[in-house]
Amino acid sequence: MIKNPIHLRLEKLSNWQLKLFMVCLCERMYPNFALYCEQVDSSDYQTFKSILDLNWESLLVKNAKINFDSQLEKLEEIIPIVDENSPYSVYPAMDACEALSELIHSYLSGEQLAEHAINISQISLKTIIELDAAKTGDNLTESQIKEFQPVLDELDIQWEIYRLLKDEITLNFELIKGLKSDLREEQISNIGVFLSN
Repeated sequence: MIKNPIHLRLEKLSNWQLKLFMVCLCERMYPNFALYCEQVDSSDYQTFKSILDLNWESLLVKNAKINFDSQLEKLEEIIPIVDENSPYSVYPAMDACEALSELIHSYLSGEQLAEHAINISQISLKTIIELDAAKTGDNLTESQIKEFQPVLDELDIQWEIYRLLKDEITLNFELIKGLKSDLREEQISNIGVFLSN
């Protein structure tokens, strides 16, 4: 488990701020799932994207009626299964599903949202660390992780999102729309996967 001061700060955010933080991180992991789908010729990325869209909608549309139980069922149907023919991209894709599942569970439980947000932050960091281990064949030590540039880059982005929303007392639709637009325009994941379409 990777600990960072941001995780303590998240506990001070309101529910809508935490939901926004979580959906931003899930949006950044979406290209990893899309890449896997492309490699195995699957259209499941459409389901993932539609679930993401509904999570954005829950923040942007007042009193949006969304059946999160149903969304969780849809997500569970598209979680990849690893077999001997699976490309490496299956692992970041599974992490993306795990993160989105955390987000949906935060809506279903309605409590301990900070815990869900911390979990998503750590899932994103884990994806980065495991990719490096797969490339090098070596596991980073705890002290190496703290100095590992891709981890520091990801934490910088998480801090940037946190700083943008921490002072917003009331629901800020312009901020939400801006973050959604920026992330979708960039279309680069936490491990550098770029969506070309």
